[in-house]
Amino acid sequence: MRIVVSGTHASGKSTLISDFSLAHPEYAVLPDPFEYVDEDLGSGSLVAQLRVSAERLLDPALPHSAIAERGPLDFLAYLAALDDLRRSARAAELLRREMPLAVDAMERVDLVVLLGPEGIAVPDEEDPELRDAMDEALLDLTDDPDLVGSARVLELRGSPAVRLAALEAAVRAGTAEPAG
Repeated sequence: MRIVVSGTHASGKSTLISDFSLAHPEYAVLPDPFEYVDEDLGSGSLVAQLRVSAERLLDPALPHSAIAERGPLDFLAYLAALDDLRRSARAAELLRREMPLAVDAMERVDLVVLLGPEGIAVPDEEDPELRDAMDEALLDLTDDPDLVGSARVLELRGSPAVRLAALEAAVRAGTAEPAG
């Protein structure tokens, strides 16, 4: 099963993936695309991260058992949030331009796990306004079947242990057909 763990910054993605991968070493772990981009969090960096996240999902060598921190929808959501907050004059244009790549990549995903920011406080330097706007945009995007494709969407809340148990139950249920 190919899993993408999505959510705004500081929502517990790394924790969930780390906990899951300890229990499931057969899964390839794809780290946050931010680790591959040497830019700030402007719209150009978001496009670069979107492309990294999409290209690795489209890679024919990607094992079927993989869990990725962030997928293309995360970065579409950040672009939408920047546009909604009027922080980037180019965000809407970039969102439209990059959407076809995101759609193609999402066809290779079986399960999208959404983590919200509830219960995790962040300092002002983490930009809580952008965090909340991205979360709202991500929820909107994952409601669009044209963007999500055949992937199931699983929204998780609660403690790290509760989230892990819910993810493991979804994997055990294995109702998703292999993507791509």
